[in-house]
Amino acid sequence: MFELAWPWVFVLLPLPWLLRLGLRSVEPGQALHLPHPGLQLAVASGKREGGWRWWMLLLAWLCLLVAASRPQWVGPPQAQQRSGRALMLAVDLSGSMRTDDMRLGGQPISRFGAVEAIAGDFISRRSGDEMGLVLFGSRAFLVTPLTYDLNAVRAQLQGAAVGLAGTETAIGDAIAVAVKRLAPLPEQARVVVLLTDGVNNAGSIAPLDAAHAAKAAGVRIYTIGIGATEMRIPDLFGTRTINPSADLDEGMLRTMAAQTGGRYFRATDSSQLADAYRAIDALEPMPQQGPSLRPRHELFRWPLAVGALAWLIALAPRQRRREVLA
Repeated sequence: MFELAWPWVFVLLPLPWLLRLGLRSVEPGQALHLPHPGLQLAVASGKREGGWRWWMLLLAWLCLLVAASRPQWVGPPQAQQRSGRALMLAVDLSGSMRTDDMRLGGQPISRFGAVEAIAGDFISRRSGDEMGLVLFGSRAFLVTPLTYDLNAVRAQLQGAAVGLAGTETAIGDAIAVAVKRLAPLPEQARVVVLLTDGVNNAGSIAPLDAAHAAKAAGVRIYTIGIGATEMRIPDLFGTRTINPSADLDEGMLRTMAAQTGGRYFRATDSSQLADAYRAIDALEPMPQQGPSLRPRHELFRWPLAVGALAWLIALAPRQRRREVLA
């Protein structure tokens, strides 16, 4: 349906007539000083020329008022998904996330490359959640505050680079930054999804202390330990097999999750990482319906364009008549 957002603008409709009454024209002799007393101005007679110009100016004024009143086309109510949940992603950017021990589509890929691809899909499916992003290495940084704009969160994750926050791993600081943003929110589901491949070796806050603060604030922590258990590397005698995830502190991640009511997931390859995000989706289900919203489409551009055209036509230069001398 059609409606005007600011209909009170039309109280200005008689403004040009009021100005015309207040600013009355004066006689030619009073408006123009003639240098010689014998000169007189001839009074124009006959029908006034250019009457159509006033109608164009009137149309321009009317269109300007219509545009200023913000005409809108209001659509039917549409149900919006608003879960009332606030979810913070905390992603490890330490130097070990460069390790190419993951596979995606049959091709080797770094740990962060797998997170970038699979977490991006997870973000897209969380429509209705408020989501934020914390990136951490030697320090933890809030990159994206809580927002419903999931495209912004995904873009920030895809624009990150390993080592951007340092080469060490400050897990406790990352949890503390996320909890600090979630704790002041009104009563709702508060969730942190922490993804790391190492052990806490930097920062000023111990991970279990941060988890205790999260529990006190009603924040659930889901932890994901990423990294393969076997990897072949070249050496002097050919190749040898190593465990690239030997430094992963699974006990600490499992304890943090259990202490706050969350769960721990182990992702040794891309498929297990995807399974972990799908499990979190199932544990934190989305509502089927939320408050309704009526979409509004602004239409002010059309009357504004017509008014500008009418104004240009009214101010177009007049054609001067050529007098033929006999």
